[in-house]
Amino acid sequence: MTVGWDADAMVQAWPGLPPLAGDASADACVVGLGASGLAAVEALLSRGLSVIGVDAGRVAAGAAGRNGGFLLGGPELPLHQAIAAWGPAVVDLYRETLAEIDTLEAVLPPGVLRRTGSIRLAGLPGPARDADEQHDREQEAQDCRAHAAALREHGIAVEDYDGPLGVGFFVPDDAAVNPAVRALTLARGLEHRAALREHTPVSRVQAGSVTTAHGVVTAPVVIVAVDGRLDRLVPQLAGRVRTARLQMLATAPVAPRLDCPVYGRWGYDYAQQGVDGRLYVGGGRDRHAEAEWTYAAEPTPGVQGWIEDVAARMAGGPVTVQDRWAASAGFSAEGRPLCVRVADGVVAVGGYDGTGNLVGPVAARAAVAYALDGTEPPPYLAA
Repeated sequence: MTVGWDADAMVQAWPGLPPLAGDASADACVVGLGASGLAAVEALLSRGLSVIGVDAGRVAAGAAGRNGGFLLGGPELPLHQAIAAWGPAVVDLYRETLAEIDTLEAVLPPGVLRRTGSIRLAGLPGPARDADEQHDREQEAQDCRAHAAALREHGIAVEDYDGPLGVGFFVPDDAAVNPAVRALTLARGLEHRAALREHTPVSRVQAGSVTTAHGVVTAPVVIVAVDGRLDRLVPQLAGRVRTARLQMLATAPVAPRLDCPVYGRWGYDYAQQGVDGRLYVGGGRDRHAEAEWTYAAEPTPGVQGWIEDVAARMAGGPVTVQDRWAASAGFSAEGRPLCVRVADGVVAVGGYDGTGNLVGPVAARAAVAYALDGTEPPPYLAA
């Protein structure tokens, strides 16, 4: 299984970080070194604490480096639906995620983050293939209009879209990134300030300590920032968060077609075109929903066949698939991302419903404030 994002020269040149070498201690330990874990490391360092961060594999070798690379404002639910479900505080989360894009743009080297905007489509590109698809597309077009209206109502930039890909809307403040490059670049900036340790799987988290395959980390503050399989690592969250498999593929380069990340069919299918001309395409989880509630992280023929067709529709013609992969992500039973105290000094974050690129860092910083100051998480996070 080859992950398309890993073809980037920066990822290929990653020298790696050593595993934990026996028992160790620090003021704080962070479990998981993806987008949220690295944000937690940075937040703890900014408080003057010593930090040990551990990951079961390479930095961002899980969902943090295997996702669609979309940097979209807000949570998984469209804004109008999220407001109805969680109340107006979710608008604050939307603004926090837009601010996170600004922060990333300021700290990442030029070209890593591309401020392209994003498009939400009603359906997928091309004519509807049957009456059911046409009906679903019409229903989604109504939802797109309601979504765009909520963005406008709260002062978030949005434009109607009616172009070669279909109809929907364009959000100019969103962005695109190679998620593996993003995480490894941030890790490189932190590795001389914190003890970051790769290939150090964790078997147990409890108040004051983290047990790994290579030793025990003793720390009065522990932030668990593992999205996929969080319910296994932190049994207290069983029933509140569930692990799903998300699948993607990458094609050979195609003619320029997608100027920005594009998602449609109620957000289940998504694609972006990299600067290398390749399409990075994911989705199809709903087509095999029960099978995709799994801890397995290998591609499957059914989902891959669906997203290969999505890739062709996004490309406007035949595609050649070069890479296929999958990753585990956490889905919250409550709909809201989680920021939960699970033991004295231990706070866990996750359940991003596939939108951890920006929501994850926001939740991680809230977790640090919760652990150190006792500040209750904001209402757009489930405590």
